[in-house]
Amino acid sequence: MVTIRLSRGGSKKRPFYHIHVTDSRKARDGRFIERIGFFNPTARGQEESVRLDTERLSYWQGVGAQLSERVASIVKKLPAAEQAA
Repeated sequence: MVTIRLSRGGSKKRPFYHIHVTDSRKARDGRFIERIGFFNPTARGQEESVRLDTERLSYWQGVGAQLSERVASIVKKLPAAEQAA
């Protein structure tokens, strides 16, 4: 099954996550099909905390990809203007 989930990057105590489309059998930080965005949980001030290609997200959901729980909560928190685009 194809899933849309987070892949951890960044250094120790400074997490940074890429949002990947991947085969569910692959390792968390292993091979992926496509990178569609990022999530920075430690963003401060004017830093961008989430960037997501909503067109590609809707495409992958249309062909049957499942969102992980964390990615689903990130998508839900996006502004309505980004979700509609």
